[in-house]
This record gives sequence, C-alpha cells and structure tokens, in this order.
Amino acid sequence: MDLLVDLFNDYTLRTVALGAALLGISSGALGGFALLRRQSLLGDAISHAALPGIALAFLLTGSKSPLVLVLGAGVVGWFGSVLIAALTRRTPITYDTSLGILLSVFFGFGLVLLTFIQRMPNANQAGLDSFLFGQAAALMQRDIMVIVGIGSVVLLITVLFWKEFKLISFDPDVAQTLGFPVRALEHLLTALLVAAIVIGLQTVGVVLMSAMIIAPAAAARQWTDRLGVMIVLAAIIGAVSGVGGAVSSSLVPNLPTGPIIVVVASIIVLISLLFALRRGFVFRKVREWKSGRALRVDAVLVDLYTLASQHETAGYPHSERVLNVMSTMSGTARRTLKLLETLELARPIDAERWALTSEGEERARRVIDRQFGGRS
Repeated sequence: MDLLVDLFNDYTLRTVALGAALLGISSGALGGFALLRRQSLLGDAISHAALPGIALAFLLTGSKSPLVLVLGAGVVGWFGSVLIAALTRRTPITYDTSLGILLSVFFGFGLVLLTFIQRMPNANQAGLDSFLFGQAAALMQRDIMVIVGIGSVVLLITVLFWKEFKLISFDPDVAQTLGFPVRALEHLLTALLVAAIVIGLQTVGVVLMSAMIIAPAAAARQWTDRLGVMIVLAAIIGAVSGVGGAVSSSLVPNLPTGPIIVVVASIIVLISLLFALRRGFVFRKVREWKSGRALRVDAVLVDLYTLASQHETAGYPHSERVLNVMSTMSGTARRTLKLLETLELARPIDAERWALTSEGEERARRVIDRQFGGRS
C-alpha cells in the first residue's frame, strides 16, 4: 500500500513511471508491426543511428532541450532506415548485412562525436552520454510532455492508417496490386517506428531501446492471432513493463531504471513463452500429451474391436500380448488398458485378457467410422 501511495504522491516516481508507461505504449504498438514485418533488428539499428543525431543536434544548436535532441535523433535515425532500404534494394548486400553495417558505423560515429563534445570547454555538454544507457530517473515534466506529444501523434497516425499498415504487414504484393502506395506507406511506418524509438532514448538508452520495441510485441504474439488484439496487448505489456521497472528501481538505491524496465519486459516475454494459452510451451506440451493419449486409447480400442469382430460378440476378450504385437504405438498396451478401465471402456477378464465394455464398443465403432468412413 505504501508503494502505491508513493506511486501517486511522490513526484519523481510518478514522473518516471508515467514516462516509462507512455514509452511502453508507443513502442509496444509500433513494435508489433516491426515484428510481423520481420524487421525486429531495425529498431536496434535505428536506435544506434540516433546517437550521432543527438550529438549533431547539440553541436549545431548548443541546446540540451529534449525536443531539440529528439528531433536530431529522429532525422538521423530516419536517414539510417532509408539508407538500409537503399542498400538492400540497389546493391547485392543483404538486409541483415545492411543492418549490421549501419548499426556499427553510426554507433561508432556517435561515440566519436560524444568524445569530441566531452572535450569541449563548455560545461553544458555534460550528460549527453546518458543516452547510451538511459537515465529514466532524471525525467522531468518537460520530458514527459515531449513523450506525450510525439507518442500521441504516432498512435493517431497508426490508427488513421490502420488498414493500410495491416495490409502491407501481411501481404505487400496484394497491396501493390490494389493500387496502394506501398513504398510510401513503408516509409511512413518506418518514420513512426523512428519516432517511437527516439522518445525512449533518454529513458532506456540507445543500447536497450530495441528491447522495448520487440519484447512487448513478442510477448503479445504468444497470446493471440488477431492483429488488433496483439497491438493493444503489446501496448499494455509495454506500459506494465515501464511502470514495473520504475517501481522496482525505486525499491533499491542506485538501481538503474532503464535496464530494470527491460528486465521486467523480458520476464513477461519468458512467462508468455511458457504459459500463453495458444502458443506457450507448457500448454502446447499438455495438448500434445492429451492428443497422444487420445490416439493411444483409440488405437487400442480399435485393436480390441478388430480382434473381437472375428468372434460372435464384440466383447470377446483377448490377451494383452496380442495387443502388444498389434500396436503401432511405442511401449506396451498395459498403461493404455488401465486408462481404458478407468474410463469404463474396457475391463480385465483375468491377469492377461481384456474385453471391451458396451461403451467401449460404441466408441470403437465411432472411431472406425471417423477414420474409414464406416468400412469396419
């Protein structure tokens, strides 16, 4: 309860949590499209390309205003994304190679500029290196306003172009056939992704920002197959990660907020990979086990019915050893026969022989009808 009170009453914690939540909403929503378009590493490349943009914006203006630095990061980040597309289309260089080149070259150039800035005889430049790993605890109200303003525009444009973005994400060839300006829409979607990235650089930094783009989307993808639900869920997961990271870092002195936000998002991804109802590892294994058990039950039922059909009654008993020979399933039939007894589909006659019950006979006929169209 004290933590909840602090979350609403403590100015610093409230500001950091709000900024991280807004960042999670915008980056999670745009990350869903990046994930579906198989551009997961594009966010990493853009965030690293934004570093020299921050340095250049400061060198040209001498200002550390969040809006100025974000605009500089956005311009250079967008230029980097256009350069990747141009290299991929007009040269033999593959997409992943282009990403690697851009990431390393722009990041190296940004570090050179930061080193140059740090040696300038001007105390005003101190602190730009915080964009490397973020400094969420230093967020102020003006930073929140920048995040709110740019994030709102990003989300509004996403809603306005929802159908177009959905179409180019799943089938750009069909969109081209229908007359949509696919190239322009792709550039617009990339520009929105750039905007979602640059507003988070001060919170989680250049190095970790790609995780805020991909982690919420990857977690949301495990829970649904519908794009709308996935985007909304990714935004919610991003917000929860931001607030959770901010609150967690406030509990331990000197614990960096940005990395903790990414850790919280990664934990949500891990939980989703394990326990999501549709794609989670645990539930998938449970479904496979149930499916395998049903197959074994049906196989032994059909074998018993097939053997008994050679006699006067379908309930004629047969030896377990005969069933083991007939079975195409791995292992012996003992465990499946015990399950059949529990389900009241078969009954033991003695230590070796088993016979179908009337319910077992009926189910065996249904299985044969389903598999062989009634030719039993």
